[in-house]
Amino acid sequence: MPNNSKHTLLYICSISLLIMLLTACNKRTVYYHYEHTPLTGWERNDTISFVVGPIGEDGLYEEEVGLRITGEYPFMGLNMIVEQQLASTQEKHCDTLVCDLVNDHGTAKGAGVSQYQYMFRLPTLELQAGEKLFVAIRHDMKREILPGISDIGVKVSRK
Repeated sequence: MPNNSKHTLLYICSISLLIMLLTACNKRTVYYHYEHTPLTGWERNDTISFVVGPIGEDGLYEEEVGLRITGEYPFMGLNMIVEQQLASTQEKHCDTLVCDLVNDHGTAKGAGVSQYQYMFRLPTLELQAGEKLFVAIRHDMKREILPGISDIGVKVSRK
């Protein structure tokens, strides 16, 4: 291979790597974590907990709850209770997420093939630098144990 071709190939690879790194990093996201649910099913009393923070700077933050399910999940929707507590003020927020998982034609709204990924927004929070946020999530369905839910997650991003 001629020397110019090697330099050109190295240049293209370097630029491609730089572009991938810049687009892969999202400086707005301050927390993004999933927890597994038991293989036997997510029980109503099994609360999934997260500790977000300490937050780096004051501002408004968007929060999303992530859900991963398999084809074993038997329902078209899921209701979740999301309780949030600020460490410094002990202020609590409680939200009920009503999650529609399939459209009117019975097709999954989530992305995936054998496992589907969903993201559901919560109200925007105003957080102070150094603040910690405790998040607890549990399901609120009539069935005591829900099969087919593999992971529950929380994503917090600076607005």
